[in-house]
Amino acid sequence: MAYQDDLLDLIDDSGADRPEASTVRKWKVAVIDDDRAVHEGTRFALSDYSLNGQTLEILSAYSAAEGRELMRAHPDIAAVLLDVIMETDEAGLDLVEFIRNDLRNETVRIILRTGQPGQAPERRVIVDYDINDYKAKTELTADKLFTSLTAALRSNQQLERMVQTRRGLEIIIDAASTLYDFKSMQRLAEGVLTQLASLLNVDCAGILVLRDGGAVDNDFSVLAGSGCYSRFSGVEGQASLDSDLKQTVEDAFRRRKHEFVDHRSVLYIRTGSGREVVILLQAECELSDTDRSLVEIFGSRLSIAFDNVILYQQLQDANTQLEDRVAQRTRALMQANRRLSAQWLRLQRANGFKNEILGTVAHDLKNPLGVILGRTEMLAELIGAGSSGDTVTLQIDHIRDATKRLIAMVDHLISDAMADAFDITIKHEPVDVAALVAEVSEANQLSAANKQQTIVVSAPTGQVTMCDQDRMREAIDNLVSNAIKYSPVGGRITLLVDHDANHTIIRVTDEGAGLSPEDLGRLFVRFQRLSAKPTAGESSTGLGLSIVKRIVEMHDGQIKADSSGPGQGSTFTIILPTTS
Repeated sequence: MAYQDDLLDLIDDSGADRPEASTVRKWKVAVIDDDRAVHEGTRFALSDYSLNGQTLEILSAYSAAEGRELMRAHPDIAAVLLDVIMETDEAGLDLVEFIRNDLRNETVRIILRTGQPGQAPERRVIVDYDINDYKAKTELTADKLFTSLTAALRSNQQLERMVQTRRGLEIIIDAASTLYDFKSMQRLAEGVLTQLASLLNVDCAGILVLRDGGAVDNDFSVLAGSGCYSRFSGVEGQASLDSDLKQTVEDAFRRRKHEFVDHRSVLYIRTGSGREVVILLQAECELSDTDRSLVEIFGSRLSIAFDNVILYQQLQDANTQLEDRVAQRTRALMQANRRLSAQWLRLQRANGFKNEILGTVAHDLKNPLGVILGRTEMLAELIGAGSSGDTVTLQIDHIRDATKRLIAMVDHLISDAMADAFDITIKHEPVDVAALVAEVSEANQLSAANKQQTIVVSAPTGQVTMCDQDRMREAIDNLVSNAIKYSPVGGRITLLVDHDANHTIIRVTDEGAGLSPEDLGRLFVRFQRLSAKPTAGESSTGLGLSIVKRIVEMHDGQIKADSSGPGQGSTFTIILPTTS
């Protein structure tokens, strides 16, 4: 049986004088019970309670529902004196589960009080619920309440300290994974301040300042601030700092050692790279000798941490520079490769030009050479037959004209080979196309006569077209020689010249083997062989029509081919602008 003076006396203190509000932090204790007398008795019994210089702030709730709202509104409650039976027989136990599981509050200490112990057996409650004590209201005297509450508050204090320590370590570990930018240094600084506060187990405002080695006096950066100093975080230099705070930081850089005065602690750290760090802590109470020793040991380890961050930053800068150099070298290599590719294409193109020149020479020079050979044979026959000098002279003139054309062709081929990689220019001069066609017809008469073929020319004179006479002669000559080559013995070849308002039209029609659809699709491509074969075994390089197409396009003209089908002959049409 408890002594009389150990029992809780319930008195009415509603009229007692209330103490003035204090700025000193108080322990928050929640009383959750549906019996108002319990609230009043608890307040009376703990009215003079003090632990570590802190008094109590008692918060009341009169049901489990009110208790839920109270715990939501005050997550910093240190201890709860909780009745088991309120709205229901297990309302208090349900509230315990709500605090631990829904609010995830693991630091608040819970003391269950019950007026009916049999309703919730103590052993089951202790095993099944995360509580710190279980008391019957009849046995909870003032002394036992003091003891239980003190144990609960000390336990809460230790858990809060563990939480703060874990939070500081998490910040530092998190900073370790992001040490490649300036913010990682700031995060490390924030972690240092949090860790120091947790290490000292006090609420304190702090500021951490960094000065690079070789910097002028007062040239520093505020990496992090907490509490009332958080507004200075990220400040470059001392311009925005309060005058007394600026003076404290400057004195620390000059003094170069720790200082503990009253409620203010100043740490000085010099890193291996020559940088200097000053940490200022403003606490509510003075540090003990043990706390100062812990702070000094902690500070001695910080120089390595800051140097590691700085080294990571330097490594990042070096990597960035290296990447830039690699990128520059890569661009230079790509440019060199492009130049080599361009040179290789030019070489391939030059080789193609060489092949075209050889094919063109073989093709275009054969016709004049045939004329020279045929006229020479005729000349020999005439001399052997004793023909007159005029007849012989006429054949010599034909040979001379063919030789001149041959020389002109060679000159053009050489000029084309030299200028094919550039813009090729042509001459624009007035030309009587009818006369030009007649000249080409006359030059090919011997080749046609050898195959008993007839060349018919229909070309009205008096019309002038602006073009390059030599190149157009070459184009028409190619079409006529092809017509002779692919027409049968005794065939007819027709050359027609016509004019309209803006164009000059030249048609070359033969009675040869005609063109298949496949031939029409690849007719003007270089080195192509058609399905039809020359009728007298003549050779073909496959270049003639491609040369014609190129010459016509240089004059901004068009060339077309038409054929009704194999065995029905073909017609090649050149359309030139009259003026250009």
